[in-house]
Amino acid sequence: MGHKYKRNDSLSELISDDFKLLQVLSRFGIALGFGDKCVDEVCKENNVDTETFIAVCNFISQGIKPSFDEYTSLNVGSLLTYLRNSHNFFLDFMLPSIRREFVDAVDCSTQNEIGFLILKFFDDYVAEIAKHQAYESDHFFGYVDGLLQGKRKADTCLANFENDHIHKDHDKLIAQKMSDLKNIIIRYCPTSSRKEQLNDALLHLFEFETDLNSHTQLEDTIFIPIVSLLESQVDINEAGDDTLTESALEKDTLSEREKDIIVGVVKGQTNKEIADHLCISIHTVLTHRRNIARKLGIHSPAGLVIYAIVNGIVSIEDIKDLSYT
Repeated sequence: MGHKYKRNDSLSELISDDFKLLQVLSRFGIALGFGDKCVDEVCKENNVDTETFIAVCNFISQGIKPSFDEYTSLNVGSLLTYLRNSHNFFLDFMLPSIRREFVDAVDCSTQNEIGFLILKFFDDYVAEIAKHQAYESDHFFGYVDGLLQGKRKADTCLANFENDHIHKDHDKLIAQKMSDLKNIIIRYCPTSSRKEQLNDALLHLFEFETDLNSHTQLEDTIFIPIVSLLESQVDINEAGDDTLTESALEKDTLSEREKDIIVGVVKGQTNKEIADHLCISIHTVLTHRRNIARKLGIHSPAGLVIYAIVNGIVSIEDIKDLSYT
């Protein structure tokens, strides 16, 4: 096809167009055998959100990112299920399968020192993957579960995960270990190895690396932005927990968080300063500002100053030393 997939396209044609979409099917829990049905029909039969499925297919196959309007129609729960199933596939199927292929291709006993060390290096790499994904599942995905229930700890926000240097360093460590593992196998694998089986195992290792990179890019490009949108609809209540407030969902009523954003803008803070002060991501700040502009029809800081004063959000004393152009 070579174009953006749509909900009325035949799902079988999508799979024929790009075999990588078989991964998307399985991770959304969709089985083969759907005949000539379109994407929308198959998704509805399998209780999968169609817009989210299409967005993932377009990203994995075509590298197409959703537009802002499309982001707002995606389903966080569906994508969370997809990502969790990806974790399970990596750790429960793909990596164990590659390991078995290496064991079949190379003598990995202690009598073959090089083969034994390569297998140990592979096992260490898998352990790093498992550690990394356990952190994501327990912390980041757990945080999103709470948001879906309208709850969030007052001292936790998406920016915490985006700025987690330990997590980022672990990403780099995993990438470096993969690079080292491939180079060791290519350069130093024993010549006595079964060539066909070894090449096949290495090919699958390259495919895993590509799949893992796509998984990470999908998290950064699609999942984090829609989680940010969800987070922007959650306000902290007096008890210190976050609840999804009705006002946050009303088209013409500002949420408390949106009022906080206005205060920051009126006081002359940058988007980053607002994000740091409120413990949210810059993307969330930008989303709030777009929502504010849409609701109020006001796009300039000067206009927001007048609105904020008239509606009692700030006092004249808060802004008397600031100037606006």
